[in-house]
Amino acid sequence: MDLQDVVAAGVLEQRELLDQGVLSSQELVAATLTGIDAAADLNAFTQVRHEQARAEAIERDRERAAGSVGPLHGIPIAIKDEIDVAGLVTTFGTRANSTPAKADAEVVRRLRAAGAVIVGKTTMPEFGQWPFTESSTYGVTRNPWDRNRTTGGSSGGSAAAVAAGLVPVAIGSDGGGSIRIPSACCGLFGLKPQRGRVPVAPFEHLWWSLGVTGPLTRGVLDSAIVYDVIRGNTPNDRFTAPEPVMSFEQAARQSATCLRIGYSTKSPNALAKPDPEHVRAVHDTAKLLADLGHSVFEVDPNYPESLQAFFPQFFGGVRDEADHVEHPERLERRTRQTIRMGAWARRPVVEWAIRQGEALARKVDRIFVDCDLLLTPTLAGRPPRIGALDGASTVRAQTRSIPLVAYTTLWNVTGHPAASLPAGIGADGLPLAVQLIGPSNGETTILTVAAQLEQARPHARPVV
Repeated sequence: MDLQDVVAAGVLEQRELLDQGVLSSQELVAATLTGIDAAADLNAFTQVRHEQARAEAIERDRERAAGSVGPLHGIPIAIKDEIDVAGLVTTFGTRANSTPAKADAEVVRRLRAAGAVIVGKTTMPEFGQWPFTESSTYGVTRNPWDRNRTTGGSSGGSAAAVAAGLVPVAIGSDGGGSIRIPSACCGLFGLKPQRGRVPVAPFEHLWWSLGVTGPLTRGVLDSAIVYDVIRGNTPNDRFTAPEPVMSFEQAARQSATCLRIGYSTKSPNALAKPDPEHVRAVHDTAKLLADLGHSVFEVDPNYPESLQAFFPQFFGGVRDEADHVEHPERLERRTRQTIRMGAWARRPVVEWAIRQGEALARKVDRIFVDCDLLLTPTLAGRPPRIGALDGASTVRAQTRSIPLVAYTTLWNVTGHPAASLPAGIGADGLPLAVQLIGPSNGETTILTVAAQLEQARPHARPVV
């Protein structure tokens, strides 16, 4: 047994080996930490819990010997650096905080309760503002497929860690595409869940109604297993989602019946034209779905304008996070500019934007009267070279972001579930991806079809 192959395996494979006693959590975690250290050039991690993770692995092996085993027992997991992990500074990608968190976020608490071992925090741009994981504090995170290309963002460190086989799963968040964009850039599966599906406690919100939390994984079933651990409402959640019709794992394992799947390469953003390879990826996937027995047809979605609901929450969310850092003077110049530009995004304006988003969601629901899922590109442009944020003002950074966020942002405004899944390799040697969007609370349908596509067209992995 090659331990590095085990480290690079998925949740399900690692769990089976641990359950069979083929290896211990101590061996798995030790090899994981070694791999993380060896791949430091990727800049996927901001903090690595060497001693703490080894100690947790020892405890997991003791618990296993006593017969107490959770669904993620002994499995190493990484956490995006805007989510609290007790004993580590929650940086939000900045140098503006210095005091370690006193307690785990609710998501981390649930992961630990399921037996996971938290190995570290992953890199992100300041406050997750950009679809590029670059900052003056932590530098540039590199794509395992091509170290001169972006991982996307803002969960870029999480994507790099999983794509490189350093961990089987990393937790990210998505306020405008930040799970789906890096998943697309790095050849991963990334589902943005329905708004309110996963708690954001102890925070009141992640960019108000826009942000959600979830895993990035190499396979659909791995994501489903993790979601079944972290999903579910708490009494203090502002946004909630009803219980799904079945577990996410069951959805990923079940056979897909004939569904109505509409596809479109039309961009919700008039300033972004899809790359021809992304158009081809959608058409190829539509053909594959038809071959698998689905009713597949082209549609012309009447996408509503969503920026009037997005920008107040974007600016208000960044400003709110900045209000709570310990050393605001240490923020990037561009972030300080964002805060000044968003001075108008006070709570009454943000609440108005949330209501606008809810109205847009009702309009978008009309798309799903005639189809069960919508298939689109995930990205308009190919993953650009690193350095996209070099010297860029807030306005210039937003302009450079358009080709990556054009197809994703609308679904944060409306709260609908949407997933990016691999769709082959482009001529540039980088992954292609498509996006599956579901109706409200439609994650189980997305998972079933995504798993079916994965079986028919296995996900490629980079040579690292």
